[in-house]
Amino acid sequence: MTVPLLERFRERLPISSATPVVTLGEGSTPLVRAPRLSARLGAEVWLKWEGANPTGSFKDRGMTVAVAKALEDGAAAVVCASTGNTSASAAAYAARAGLPALVLLPAGAVALGKVAQARAAGAVLLQVEGSFDDALGAARELDARGTHALVNSLNPYRLEGQKTAAFELVEELGGPPDVLALPYGGGGNTAAYARGFREAGEGLPRFLLGEAADRSGTAASAIRIGTPVHREAVDAAFAESGGSAIELPDEEILAAWKLLAAEEGLFAEPSSAAGVAALLRSPPPAGARVVCVVTGHGLKDPEAVDRAFPPPRSVAPGPDAIAAAVA
Repeated sequence: MTVPLLERFRERLPISSATPVVTLGEGSTPLVRAPRLSARLGAEVWLKWEGANPTGSFKDRGMTVAVAKALEDGAAAVVCASTGNTSASAAAYAARAGLPALVLLPAGAVALGKVAQARAAGAVLLQVEGSFDDALGAARELDARGTHALVNSLNPYRLEGQKTAAFELVEELGGPPDVLALPYGGGGNTAAYARGFREAGEGLPRFLLGEAADRSGTAASAIRIGTPVHREAVDAAFAESGGSAIELPDEEILAAWKLLAAEEGLFAEPSSAAGVAALLRSPPPAGARVVCVVTGHGLKDPEAVDRAFPPPRSVAPGPDAIAAAVA
């Protein structure tokens, strides 16, 4: 049985005996060796598979803490702005806690699978006529008015939960990797990993981030964020670790996404492969130990498969016809 993240890392989180445990079994996600990527890059490459979290993304790590603290503080409802994964996670954990959830979506910018999750969990979904930044501004105002508790990564409890992934890596690898590659949208996950490695007392790996060259229009919808709200924390992690961000065209992100599935068997959403794409563009030193954080499951964005791959072919129901079709 998976130990709830709030229990496993209780001594390292800002919670007390009065904090309710709101859990769906998050954390303790697989660290998967990537033999073909390792051979391709001449390095020891591992994949931190965050798509194995309950709602299919890394957001669950922070949401368990944020919603538990909102419930402890007597919040009447939660609110988030989202390009997708936050909406699914907020809706699920709010449902678990018995709280209403309001989700503000930038119009036309969210993948179908994520919206479906939030709808199924009973959240109120509103499409804001504007960008993610516009939706976040409205969510922050509702939080300031006291009608809703904001559960975006501006909520400090979100990063507290997300930092636990760094603890897991240190435990499993015996220390931090040489390089940590991950997608760069709002920057909250980078800030959380940096916090976790610092608190583990092991020093930071070199952060290598993949961001979309066209932040506002990328096909990698989960990182379609014009203004990273955690840019200062990301820059601090770069300064401390010698890290950097690489701007990537969609073609490179999508190529890395396809490679993850075809060569390593991990079906992620396209944005999750941005760290892998950055690594392919800027290979690590020979023999380096590298962890690529794969942030969300491919079923989050099934429409991406329709856009990138041909549909199944029709064939007569006989072995000869089937053999001819695959010859």
